[in-house]
Amino acid sequence: MKCPFCSHPDTQVVETRVSEDGGFIRRRRRCASCDKRFTTYERPEVTFPTIVKKDGRRIDYDRNKLLGSMRLALRKRSVSTELVDGAVERIEEKLLNLGLREVFSTRIGELVMGELRKLDKVAYVRFASVYRNFEDIDEFKTLVDEVGR
Repeated sequence: MKCPFCSHPDTQVVETRVSEDGGFIRRRRRCASCDKRFTTYERPEVTFPTIVKKDGRRIDYDRNKLLGSMRLALRKRSVSTELVDGAVERIEEKLLNLGLREVFSTRIGELVMGELRKLDKVAYVRFASVYRNFEDIDEFKTLVDEVGR
């Protein structure tokens, strides 16, 4: 594995951990040249379903896009990276278990909202307010009231 800091080709695995669900392996590595440490993840290569957008366009699944939208909702919230990674893993597992070649983006949005609701209620409301595109304040108030219960 090439070092992301100095591009030296020789790195050493310092620590290896298997995720709780066994879906991936996390490795801490140390560069033999610059001595900096970094983390890599090993996961099986799988084919995710194609995502069908609201306007009918079809795009490839992008883990980074999913992670980015969750991080945006969780911005300035005290939720660990490990918890966010676990939520993304659960969403991906559900997508794979559907066994479908195509999945509507609305289904992914619902999965994200379910995970965010468990992680952080403020992030859930942030995401839902954009995702559901409320028409008026009463719809938004209803969502906030549901979360407060």
